[in-house]
Amino acid sequence: MSALGADSSLDELLKSVENRYNHARTLQVLFKEQYTPAGKATRTENGLLMLRKPARMRWDYSQPKGKLVLSDGTDLWIYTPSDNRAEKMSLKQTEDMRAPLAFLLGKLNFQKDFRNLKGQTEGYSTRITAESNSESLPYSSVEFLVTREAHIQEVKVTYYDKSVLDLTFDQERLDPALDSKLFQFHLPPGAQLDGGQQ
Repeated sequence: MSALGADSSLDELLKSVENRYNHARTLQVLFKEQYTPAGKATRTENGLLMLRKPARMRWDYSQPKGKLVLSDGTDLWIYTPSDNRAEKMSLKQTEDMRAPLAFLLGKLNFQKDFRNLKGQTEGYSTRITAESNSESLPYSSVEFLVTREAHIQEVKVTYYDKSVLDLTFDQERLDPALDSKLFQFHLPPGAQLDGGQQ
């Protein structure tokens, strides 16, 4: 593993990643999510992630089956089938660990969002490490594993409370046709809705 030689080659890669994701209207990718709360065991889940500009995302989980995290651009909804319960919160107010990933579509600006950007080559890819540019955000640092073609393969987010979210992406598709109805939340029959705005 070697440091990425010149700053210019890191800048070039960052620009390529920004161009790839900021010009996409929609994105679909398989994900594996490993979440490790501070001092606790890691929880592994997976499924299909769909993103659509502006700020709409849908995490359809196959493990655990039926779990859904959805942003309609204004609110974030989390549905847990095991207790047939949904939670709704404002997208701007939420500290949900998945919310920062809205930057994957149309809002990625490494120089503005992060500081102390560094690159390390890892085989065919480059691991970019970056610190959060704002203490008002729930996370302290983010790592991106990026291919030479500017595909993001992995995002690792470390939070101020020392919990870690590690996402691995596979079979990415840029600009697939994604109906806007996919990003509207419908409360399943008999499900309880918690709270409104939080």
